[in-house]
Amino acid sequence: MRPIIAFIKKEFHHLLRDRQTLLILLGMPIVQIIIFGFALTNEVKNSRIAVMDLSKDVYSRSLLDQVEASRYFDIEREVNSYSELESAFRKGKIRMALVIPVNFEKDLEHQHRAAIQVIADASDPNVASTLTNYASAIVRDFQSGITDNKILPLTIQTELRMMYNPQLKGAYNFVPGVMAMVLMLVCTLMTAITVVREKERGTMEILLVSPMRPYTIMLAKAIPSLVLSIVNVASILLLSVFVLDVPVNGSLPLLLMESVLFTLTCLAFGLLISASTDSQQTAMFISLTGMFLPTLMLSGFMFPIENMPFPLQMVSNIVPAKWYYQVVKNVMIKGVGLEEVWKETLILGGMMVLLMALAIKKFKIRLA
Repeated sequence: MRPIIAFIKKEFHHLLRDRQTLLILLGMPIVQIIIFGFALTNEVKNSRIAVMDLSKDVYSRSLLDQVEASRYFDIEREVNSYSELESAFRKGKIRMALVIPVNFEKDLEHQHRAAIQVIADASDPNVASTLTNYASAIVRDFQSGITDNKILPLTIQTELRMMYNPQLKGAYNFVPGVMAMVLMLVCTLMTAITVVREKERGTMEILLVSPMRPYTIMLAKAIPSLVLSIVNVASILLLSVFVLDVPVNGSLPLLLMESVLFTLTCLAFGLLISASTDSQQTAMFISLTGMFLPTLMLSGFMFPIENMPFPLQMVSNIVPAKWYYQVVKNVMIKGVGLEEVWKETLILGGMMVLLMALAIKKFKIRLA
């Protein structure tokens, strides 16, 4: 037992001695959670729009006041012709325009119906779709407000309810994704170069002639990264709760347990890369391309998996971050328990055992 403890202390010494790398590893989660929580969001707010009010009556002004009062739109200008609208779109000064036709109030009062044209810049289709949905919702609210005491034939009222995230905050989606990405980067990248570094420095011979078995060497090299990852998880959760107002609705011990399981899976994959390569550059390249890009693209964090082609959906099943992302989102946001995430937990556990077994098997007890 003493040789293992001594070896673990040596690994901690190597980790703490490189203060620049340690600062990056501890500071990266803080920077990423702030960037993803505030800068990168799927919400569209304060979009510049133009209005062409050809009616200029009480109803049209009331509708525009309601549009301007929302947090989604800022009325940049009022125009009088379609040529002015087109010029504003071409210069990129507006993202959307509202056109209220002549006799808007008369049509509502006498015919009980009126048309409003919504023009959006679809060069970014996602933003255009979001903005038109916002505008349609505001128009529906305005209509319901002016028809409270009027009976309309065959009127269907739609009641919306947003569960778990009523304010539609983007941070509720990005925080679980950042946790998966940070743990994958720290664990896989750091452990991927541990064994290779020993080979390049020529100290592997000392380890091979020691009485320690391959699995004890792997364990000793993984423990410092595990401790560092737990610190990163704690910092992410603290920033999420106290800075981004993202609550932990589920069991905190369960969330930490799942994070440790995912961390061990990433460590096992990093050790497998380290045992299979002979240079630190190769190990870093494989870890970045082999796990970082799949984590970003195929975990459901940035892009919905159900929208992908079926072959990519099948490939996403072998990405550990996909299952961890689902666990964190369900436990942290929805507040579910182990009975709802046992499938993902078993998959992560199976991946961890398989990867660790392959890493130990690939560990060479002879250099030549």
